[in-house]
Amino acid sequence: MANNIEDFSQFGISKEEKDKLVGEVIRYMLFKTHQNSGCPIKRDELTQLITKNYHQRNLPTFVINEAKDKLAAVFGYEMRELSRSVPSSKSQTRASQSSADAKSYILISRLPSDLYEKYVVDANSAHMSGFTFVIISIVHLAGGKIPEENLWSQLNRMSLSDTEAHHPILGNIKQTLELLVQQRYLQKDKVHGPEGNIIYYELAERASDGPINNKVKEYISQIMRDTA
Repeated sequence: MANNIEDFSQFGISKEEKDKLVGEVIRYMLFKTHQNSGCPIKRDELTQLITKNYHQRNLPTFVINEAKDKLAAVFGYEMRELSRSVPSSKSQTRASQSSADAKSYILISRLPSDLYEKYVVDANSAHMSGFTFVIISIVHLAGGKIPEENLWSQLNRMSLSDTEAHHPILGNIKQTLELLVQQRYLQKDKVHGPEGNIIYYELAERASDGPINNKVKEYISQIMRDTA
């Protein structure tokens, strides 16, 4: 592991204390990921776990990096760091946002896709993956940003309505869409214009992440080839 090269004694703590902190970060990542349906976990939350009893500078970075290594080696998860994206309409006014506040983490299985689908994927939650992929594709085709009215117009063509609270598979459609915002696949932005306020949905950092973005492009290209 990369962190083993470093001497944690520089922080004035024992190996047992260090291992305990690493274990707390790992447990928190696993528990919160499950509890919050895969929503990104802010770096600040992990930092607070470490600094509530220890105040050494750079200790949070050391512990988090070691937790990343152990999650990969023991649990087969990549603890991927995401930098929170800002809505395009606010990119100028929020340029001063600190890098620490902007960072969060998600867990991604390192298993090959065929093994992951065979042994890990829950058939009861597969519908959510499909819904997520469709929404990201719609917004991607719209240029990465789409007015709320236009998004619902596309969903209505699939018999999905913002007033439907008891869809047999997706449940409350509006809440299901909101979950994608919480999971940081999408972000909502209210823009003030001459005709009043318009809400836009825009791709967030998780949808812009390399593997997901590439899959969307590949999927869209395949559809274009099939319909050509």
